Amino acid sequence: MSSVPFGIARLDSIIGGGSPPGSVVLLAGESGAGAREFLYTSAAMSALARTDTDLFDLYYGEVADGARVSSEVHYLSFTADPGDIIREMRYTMAEEIVESAADGITFRDLSPEFFQLSPLPREWYEDQTTSLAELGQRDRPDDVLTALGEYLTAHATESLICIDSVTDLVSSVSDDLAWSDITMVMRGLKKAAYHWGGLILVLVNEDALTDREFGTLMDAASGTFRFTWESGGSQRARTMVVREFRGVLARIEEEDIVRFETEIHDGGFDISDVRKIR
Repeated sequence: MSSVPFGIARLDSIIGGGSPPGSVVLLAGESGAGAREFLYTSAAMSALARTDTDLFDLYYGEVADGARVSSEVHYLSFTADPGDIIREMRYTMAEEIVESAADGITFRDLSPEFFQLSPLPREWYEDQTTSLAELGQRDRPDDVLTALGEYLTAHATESLICIDSVTDLVSSVSDDLAWSDITMVMRGLKKAAYHWGGLILVLVNEDALTDREFGTLMDAASGTFRFTWESGGSQRARTMVVREFRGVLARIEEEDIVRFETEIHDGGFDISDVRKIR
């Protein structure tokens, strides 16, 4: 069976090329522990494979036999515009990667739908070129979830989809947006992703969730990568653990890997070492 590269070279090589197609993967963990950097690197490298093959070969290398890079990369954000995201990417990896990869990433800013029922002034988040007709269509309480679903239906097939982030939705739970709506969307996403055949990465800040909420999101996803900080003497290290994940966890367990040590360098997020059972 083919696989879809995450865009993290050493991780992809360890797990046989990447993720099983049709997977929804939670990138969850503590603030600054690497989840967001993983998402940025995955988007950038997947785009770079099509926009600049020389840079891709330099920073990633060869794609494994049987793996196929996503045909398109789509980055969806509920609260940030594309300029903000690209600026943040530059803090994570080399300028030349971001400059070349940006042309291969399609950004969808969902902040108008997300903020429309809030007390924020519209000029804080609304594109000033938006027409009155478009504004008139945004009158349903669930419009942000509807907009998310419609966009994915149109673009998710064989694509890498980066959703930044479910934490924003959780923080906006109210009479107009219920927690059950979010979990229903996640469960539906998992079902639809199987038919789309691409890879969907969903960023979530674990600090903002209760244990029950986090467990519900894990149950609704194909797999979860959990990012944490670990202290060793006077130094702190970023680590990543793979939780339940069909087609991936078994491969890691076969090699007795219990934890990945990670780092951030010019090539973005990377695996620096693996901890094995001894």
